[in-house]
Amino acid sequence: GAAGCVATLLHDAAMNPAEVVKQRMQMYNSPYQRVTDCVRTVWRNEGAGAFYRSYTTQLTMNIPFQAIHFMTYEFLQEQLNPHRQYNPSSHMVSGACAGAVAAAATTPLDVCKTLLNTQESLALSSNISGHITGMANAFRTVYQVGGVTAYFRGVQARVIYQMPSTAIAWSVYEFFKYILTKRQEERRAGK
Repeated sequence: GAAGCVATLLHDAAMNPAEVVKQRMQMYNSPYQRVTDCVRTVWRNEGAGAFYRSYTTQLTMNIPFQAIHFMTYEFLQEQLNPHRQYNPSSHMVSGACAGAVAAAATTPLDVCKTLLNTQESLALSSNISGHITGMANAFRTVYQVGGVTAYFRGVQARVIYQMPSTAIAWSVYEFFKYILTKRQEERRAGK
């Protein structure tokens, strides 16, 4: 558990700036043509903090995402593969469904993270301070701009993205677990 927490902290610390740049370049009418232009402009105009404005939200999103993801996968494996044998189809289905459920459940956090990273102009115009900082401020701003439904904007795209990703990840994990276990058993039998 501690290793997973530390890994998430370090992973998100390294990847948060890249996520900020990616999202700003993906924005409609993005002023950035190259990654270096985006990094330079954000650094100059907003400072280093802009690359970590959504860090706590990212961490807050990853914890429930992973918890829901693993619990759903394990629950579905218990239903589809109760003997826990290597079964690629059950691993793929369980993985895809687990990713879908976790993605859908954590979409409000992802919407707020995206707002913190992009500082989208429509949201900024509704914000008195000029910058959206912190998760609470992002949650208020999302609600002010679009109501409850705004928390689930992009949920379909997020689910569609996560399903194959988690299906592949679980399938590969279970495959290597099967191969390594099989080799260990063969070595023990050969002794």
